[in-house]
Amino acid sequence: MILKPKGTYDIYGDTAKYYNYINEVFKTVCEYYNYEYIRTPIFEDSELFHRSVGETSDIVSKETYDFKDRGDRNLTLRPEGTAGVVRSFIENKMYGDVCQPKKFYYSGTMYRYERPQAGRYRELSQIGVEVLGSNSPLMDAEVISLAYRLLEEMGIEVTVKINTLGDQESRNAYREALVSYLEPNIDSLCSDCKKRLTTNPLRILDCKVDKDNEVLINAPKITDYLNEESKTRFDKVLEYLTYLDVDYEVDASIVRGLDYYNHTVFELVADIPSLGSATTVCAGGRYNNLVSFLGGPDTPGIGFASGVDRLIHVLQEINSEKEIEPAIDVYVMAVNEEEKLTALRLVQDLRWSEVKCEMDTLDKGLKAQFKQADRYNARTLIILNSEDLQKGIITVKDNLTKEETKVDESEILDYIISNL
Repeated sequence: MILKPKGTYDIYGDTAKYYNYINEVFKTVCEYYNYEYIRTPIFEDSELFHRSVGETSDIVSKETYDFKDRGDRNLTLRPEGTAGVVRSFIENKMYGDVCQPKKFYYSGTMYRYERPQAGRYRELSQIGVEVLGSNSPLMDAEVISLAYRLLEEMGIEVTVKINTLGDQESRNAYREALVSYLEPNIDSLCSDCKKRLTTNPLRILDCKVDKDNEVLINAPKITDYLNEESKTRFDKVLEYLTYLDVDYEVDASIVRGLDYYNHTVFELVADIPSLGSATTVCAGGRYNNLVSFLGGPDTPGIGFASGVDRLIHVLQEINSEKEIEPAIDVYVMAVNEEEKLTALRLVQDLRWSEVKCEMDTLDKGLKAQFKQADRYNARTLIILNSEDLQKGIITVKDNLTKEETKVDESEILDYIISNL
């Protein structure tokens, strides 16, 4: 028997139920905010991810699936969504569009060679948004608010943990101070942190191994090294979030793992015991230099991503099944051939009228069909029998109240639609 590769999974049954629910809510919320859908390739030129994400990041140094195709081209399965969207923005010259900024949402699979664990896989599903063309703190607040409302819509209570990396001047000043502080204490940190001291010292603050180490707890805070412009900008973002009733905490340890971030960075955290006391379910930040770094015009950007697998785990943990219980509007019951022909046409007419319905195709008896309708959580039953059909009548039953109504066959479609 051939088994699926380690760190991958099949989407079916309850998993598919959650997967579809999350994507449907995400699409609806994004379209309310006037974001448009974008799809980028699953694999891209390796340089795109190695340059944008950063050679020293964990994703590139440890986790990317790199390979050569038959044309000897270096390709990489996408490990995250931002770089591909930015590449598409540049390649398709979207910066020339009259309507700016460009606001996108995406969903799809990403690939990272990491140790599989609860809610984390090597083939992972992500949803995310990217906004290109606005540097306004208002846009920072909008993107964070969108993520916050999205999770709220799913019944997931979160707190926004937010920080700023400042502009390049502020970041350089902080980097210098941080390295000076860490150098005398570096032997007390893990091997990865020792490597990061020279390659990407800010990433040390995000270390999961040493997160409770006194050295990191007492490290300098970047907020103490912000120039006036960066500080004013960050204060504006916080002001707007307060005005939008978004719960947030300023957390100086939030630095994010990718090299392209600057200014606002954030994580949305839920209290889910099975995933740890503080579980990050969504994260993102601003990347004002990425478009120009990849060969496009100077264009600011901001976005976030959320792992669908992690969201599914959270929804299961907080018992949100009631919200997304699979159900159909109508179950049509028929036994003999005459009844089945009527059912077949009726089901098609209902479906074309955007009514979710089903009928038996396994030659079950009427009693078994009643049980099947209950399994589908059908709201309404249409019970066909030959005697009624000869009189031009159809029986409709409310599956909750159990009340039955006789409806003229010529009016059945209008009756069902008006009573749903």
